[in-house]
Amino acid sequence: MSTPTDETGALVERARRGDERAWAGLVERFAPLVLAVCRRHQLGEADAKDVAQAVWLALLEHLDTIREPAALPGWIATTARRECLHVVTGKGARHRRELVGEVAADVADLTETVDDLVLRAERHAAFLLAFEELPPQQKELLILLMHDPPLAYVDIAERLRIAVGSIGPTRGRLLHKIRRHPAVAALLEAPRPTR
Repeated sequence: MSTPTDETGALVERARRGDERAWAGLVERFAPLVLAVCRRHQLGEADAKDVAQAVWLALLEHLDTIREPAALPGWIATTARRECLHVVTGKGARHRRELVGEVAADVADLTETVDDLVLRAERHAAFLLAFEELPPQQKELLILLMHDPPLAYVDIAERLRIAVGSIGPTRGRLLHKIRRHPAVAALLEAPRPTR
C-alpha cells in the first residue's frame, strides 16, 4: 500500500521528467496548503493567486533539488509564507503609489540616490534572513503585528491562541533577536554613507 509520501515522490520524479499530468497532480495536491497559508495572512483573491503563482514557479525552479518528498509540504508552506510576507509588507507601498500615480512615483524614485536604494535592499534582505530563522508562530506574530490596517492585540491573541499580555513583551524580544542577527547587526553597525 502506497503512502502519501510515496505518491508525492512518484509525482516529483515524473514531473522532473517533464510529465505535465504529474506536475498538475503536485499543484492539485498542494494548492489547498498554499491557499491555507494565504488565508492565514488574510490575502485577497488576487494576492493569493500571485502568491500561488510565485510558489509554483519556485517549485518548478527547484524541482531537481528536492531529495526528500516528505519535506515537500514544509518547503511549500515556507515558500508560501515568504511570498505572503512580501505581499503583506509591500501592499501599503503599492497602494500609496497607486493613489499618487505612477508618474509621481517615478519622479520620486529618481530623487533617491543609489546609496539609499542599495541600503534599503540590504536592510530588506537582512531582515528576511533573520525573519526566516524564527519559529513559525513567532513569524506569524510579526506578520500580524505588521497588518494593514493594524489589528487589535485581542484579535492577534485569538488567532494565535496566546495571552494578550504576552504580545508586547514577545514583540520586544523578537525585535531584539532580529537586531542581534549577524546580518542585521552588521548593517546597523555600518556607518551610513555621507553625501
